[in-house]
Amino acid sequence: MTLEHLVANYGSFGLFVGASLEGEASAMLGGILSHQHLIEFWPAIIALALGSFLADQVFFLLGHGWRNSAIVRSVQGSAAGGRVLTTFNAHPNVFAFSLRFLYGLRMAGAVTIGTTDYPWPRFILLNALSALIWALAWVTLGYLFGQALAPLFERLSGYSHFIWAGIAAALCIAAVAVMASRRRRAQRLTTRD
Repeated sequence: MTLEHLVANYGSFGLFVGASLEGEASAMLGGILSHQHLIEFWPAIIALALGSFLADQVFFLLGHGWRNSAIVRSVQGSAAGGRVLTTFNAHPNVFAFSLRFLYGLRMAGAVTIGTTDYPWPRFILLNALSALIWALAWVTLGYLFGQALAPLFERLSGYSHFIWAGIAAALCIAAVAVMASRRRRAQRLTTRD
């Protein structure tokens, strides 16, 4: 089975799942794959936006439905949850829209907003718009990044498609490692404050 076959059959679903679990690396990969014509540009954006949007809705509903549970209280009582609540109370609509772009606060933010009296229809609207803008930005960035890597892919075109998958996986791992490093650094800075 070739990489083209895998992406053609499961690419959008893979991007959907990836955006639900870890967003930016999946979105960047969607753009790279789109540049290589392994998945279409707009279906990649839609799959990523939908995956991230639905994950946020699940987190919001978790906070709303189980606001008194131990898990939700632990998220809300965490340092991230406290920052989210303080910022949210100052500017609720701006925060609900920009939550997608605040690295490291996505899950805690959606859960914490769900524990408040913030109207769910408004969260749906702002989160959907935010997810679409986020997916468009990251897929476009990945597409342009893929354009920079095009000469490398052209040299590898005679090789097995599994090499391409390895390169894409290595890029995803590198992106996740960079994001994890940033998250640890942000947590250390938060702990010092």
